[in-house]
Amino acid sequence: MPILLNADTSFSSKQELLDLQNGTMDPSLDTPSPLNSHEDSPLYGVEVPAETPLGLKLISTDSEGLCGWGALTPRSIQTFNTPRWVLFFLCVASFLQGMIINGFINTVVTSIERRFDLRSYQAGLIASSYDIAACVCLAFVSYFGGTGHKPRWLGWGVLVMALGSLVFALPHFTTPPYHVSIPERTGVCTGNRTSPCHDSEGGGLSSYRFVFMLGQFLHGVGATPLYTLGVTYLDENVKSSYAPVYIGIFYTAAIVGPAAGYLLGGHFLNIYTEVHMTTELTPENPLWVGAWWIGFLAGGAAALVIALPILGYPRQLPGSQKYVAMRVSEAHQLKDGSQASASDPQFGKSVKDMPRSVLLLLKNPPFLFLCLAGATEATLIAGMSTFGPKFLESQFSLSASEAATWFGYMVVPAGGGGTFLGGYIVKKLNLRCRGIIRFCMVCALVSLLAIFIFLIHCPNVPMAGVTAPYRSNLSLLGGNLTVGCNADCHCLRELYNPVCGADGVMYYSPCHAGCSTINHTEISTGRRVYLGCSCVVGGNVTSGQEGLALDGKCTSSCSHMPAFLTFLFIIISFTFLCSIPALTATLRCVPDNQRSFGLGIQWIVVRSLGGIPGPIAFGSVIDISCLLWEDQCGEQGSCHLYQNSAMSRYTLIAGIIYKVLGTLFFLLASVLYKPPPESPQSSCESTDHGPGDSGGETGDLPIKDLPPEIIANVHTRL
Repeated sequence: MPILLNADTSFSSKQELLDLQNGTMDPSLDTPSPLNSHEDSPLYGVEVPAETPLGLKLISTDSEGLCGWGALTPRSIQTFNTPRWVLFFLCVASFLQGMIINGFINTVVTSIERRFDLRSYQAGLIASSYDIAACVCLAFVSYFGGTGHKPRWLGWGVLVMALGSLVFALPHFTTPPYHVSIPERTGVCTGNRTSPCHDSEGGGLSSYRFVFMLGQFLHGVGATPLYTLGVTYLDENVKSSYAPVYIGIFYTAAIVGPAAGYLLGGHFLNIYTEVHMTTELTPENPLWVGAWWIGFLAGGAAALVIALPILGYPRQLPGSQKYVAMRVSEAHQLKDGSQASASDPQFGKSVKDMPRSVLLLLKNPPFLFLCLAGATEATLIAGMSTFGPKFLESQFSLSASEAATWFGYMVVPAGGGGTFLGGYIVKKLNLRCRGIIRFCMVCALVSLLAIFIFLIHCPNVPMAGVTAPYRSNLSLLGGNLTVGCNADCHCLRELYNPVCGADGVMYYSPCHAGCSTINHTEISTGRRVYLGCSCVVGGNVTSGQEGLALDGKCTSSCSHMPAFLTFLFIIISFTFLCSIPALTATLRCVPDNQRSFGLGIQWIVVRSLGGIPGPIAFGSVIDISCLLWEDQCGEQGSCHLYQNSAMSRYTLIAGIIYKVLGTLFFLLASVLYKPPPESPQSSCESTDHGPGDSGGETGDLPIKDLPPEIIANVHTRL
């Protein structure tokens, strides 16, 4: 009698499926690789016979395992009920998640700091709110979602993530318009000046950081199922030899997403934040705030749309059960053999099993060290992705949009290419668990060597009174901006509008440079030219340019940018090259029943030890490097100028520490890993078993197969 495997039947382990019935099956019907066409399959695009040459009896069913929403299961959409279409929709979701959370947010850090008077550590706390939310939800989602209806968990998660994006954009619509009065803010020297603190309308805007944190918290809640249940849903529905490629493509989309976020975010930052208003400011002006909120509205709307098809997928794709049975376990063997309890079909279906499940994972040394290695990598990734554009902006005197665009150019080929290539290498070399871990260790070593590029840094552009003395008083430094040449101007610290003098020195404002008049505005650049600047004298001033200053920061003459970007490319590439292999090793070193929960626990460790402290730590390091703080009516605001040498030095120290720890953890995971006796030991052997597989010695491995008669969905192209 045929056995019905329907959408309400969930098999998270091989043993649970095989206990149904012993039998023989030819597993030559494989999931096609997304890299190869399967149109030559005899089952592709044609009516499936009741009895196939494979010995499987495929019996039509009209309600179970179909793609749809409740009772609505149109025959026309069953074409999408395949692993490749699941991969497509999950890739779009992960692309949007990466673009919004790891792209747009990191791109607009400088802008929201300026717009809402935030410090770097506060911006880091906003970034970390995402990981805080994930840590709160991960155990619950991965444990109950692992035995539940994964596509529904995934779809609702994407909807919550969309809500978070809309909340994150909300402060733009609830705050007064950002308006800078150019005639006053140009701040030429005058003896009668009023302080903007008396009628400042920007006071209290820093409280909006809690709205940003709420938006990020919702982002974290919504994205939690994506990289735990999404990964295991793919892994369960394809042949294990193809799983690294599917997961690699999935994570590549997640890496390309931030790259697109950097590029689009850089473009949006060239649009003035108040799109309905005109301004005389230019993007190069430090007072400029771009349209940081557009990306969140667009990304949130797209996430709402993509959630609908994900919600329509069944608990398990038709025909996926055979892949569970074909897989040979590579789970780490504990000394007391307690990992065998995880093969119980009922294990993990009750909340009472959660403590025992956690204990089994904690007794698994390779799993623990892979988690710690992931935490060290996540610290650097989270820190550099949040403040990487700001690092480029400070080191090479770039605008916020230019820095975000350059960083995006690095992440697109390096992060995306490294992620996809890592999964492809595991598939091509058919690496086993220990070989995968060793590959990760080599990648960590290469990126460790490349990180010494941070020994090189660019000198600060000289700024009068901060990094260089005024010509009229060579002894004053340390932030003393008032000297004899501008003492009668009564300049205000609240009005920051730097100008570049003809002597190559940057001044806090035209007033602090002693400028008396605005001569004209350059048409090509939109930058104002000031005359009569009493502090711009002597030194490098050429004849005829005495007392002349140009609006905006001085350009940097540093030539290290090409070399720095080259080594940054190497660091990003090899960091992401080991991401999919490390994830694959995690899935293989734990029992089948614990894969979803194991990924959830791993993400908790990675985020609590890496993702959460990473941005906060890097933000604090950058704050320590600050030379000149904004004065917000007696209160400290955001940083105007950083010391480049200190920023590079602290980043290098942090990079070396975490890369060394990551290499060590991979080494320990490899040494302590103990495969089961029946697991393939050679890197050329397959973890998929069946009479039709060409696995050499693997054909003799003891394994049960699927029953010969299986109910399948014939509406679906296999």
